[in-house]
Amino acid sequence: MTDREETTSAELHSPLHDRHVALGAKLGDFGGWLMPIEYSGTVAEHAAVREGVGVFDVSHLGKAAVVGAGAADFLNSVLTNDLGRIEPGQAQYTLLCNDAGGVIDDLIAYLNGPDDVFLIPNASNTAQVVDVLESVVPPGLTITNLHREFAVLAVQGPRSTDVLTALSLPTELDYMSFAKSEFDGAEVIVCRTGYTGEHGYELVIPIGAAGALWDALIEAGGAFGILPCGLGARDTLRTEMGYPLHGQDLSPEISPVQARAGWAVGWSKPAFHGRDALVAEKSSGARRSMVGLLALERGIPRQHMNVLDDAGAVIGEVTSGTFSPTLKQGIALALINADAGVVIGSDVIVDVRGRPGRYTVTAPPFVTANPR
Repeated sequence: MTDREETTSAELHSPLHDRHVALGAKLGDFGGWLMPIEYSGTVAEHAAVREGVGVFDVSHLGKAAVVGAGAADFLNSVLTNDLGRIEPGQAQYTLLCNDAGGVIDDLIAYLNGPDDVFLIPNASNTAQVVDVLESVVPPGLTITNLHREFAVLAVQGPRSTDVLTALSLPTELDYMSFAKSEFDGAEVIVCRTGYTGEHGYELVIPIGAAGALWDALIEAGGAFGILPCGLGARDTLRTEMGYPLHGQDLSPEISPVQARAGWAVGWSKPAFHGRDALVAEKSSGARRSMVGLLALERGIPRQHMNVLDDAGAVIGEVTSGTFSPTLKQGIALALINADAGVVIGSDVIVDVRGRPGRYTVTAPPFVTANPR
């Protein structure tokens, strides 16, 4: 049985939309949601997270609950990673694949118990994730799309613990674990997760209490130099860490084997969606693999730019590219053909709008960070 969300809005707003407007945020479309891209500037916000603390509104992220006897076992038969590896109160990065092994979505599964799992998929993929689960759900389980019921705030950076401590929220959590607390009369789930490569937390709270929590985080964080941060900084931070973005570095056409995300696959599990295709691809070797590219010259690589060898032949494509505020140079993730003979430490060329630039092939992350 599934409780499904219906909406006729082509552009959804965060419950904090008015606050973002009041702060002068530059807004843009992200997964069908009008979200803050930057406030004081991507570089300043990026630095705040690397050096101090920043707070992001990521309420566009999806939310769904799978509840009923054997909920975790059901999800374990569908999602790639092995939920049996974690205990209640822990979270796990996992993937939902199609029959060909391509990635429908990457998501975080929060294990409340064997009969209760909370999922956070990507914004634009939430309905599809729910539909796929609904198509194979056994009797007795309830799948509920909660996309518009909860907000998600991410407090990230070395001083993130100080901010949460000032609000009496739990901080003594291991990486990828969570605890439930109370704020302003509402239950808040405090998760030791994030997408920046820094020590941080993600807070899941009913939308009615989201504004009060945002205000309290900004006020308490003032003593620690907190900055509100937009999705522009979130993108540069995650790219520096080599974290994939679905739709670019993972997709229905890009498998976890190609994206070097095989660590999120429970290879010994007897069943999950896409298993046969992924096992075959792992055994035979992927036709292309993800690498990092570090610019040796000026130029900023962008998605879909061609990667060339010294003879000018196309050997791959950039999937994510940006200017690294930390390194002050261009960085990229790229899929390179296996038969190109590219190895870590070798050089390739990226065609940056008709201007070829030389890049060193490397293994991400591009920077040293401490998410744990």
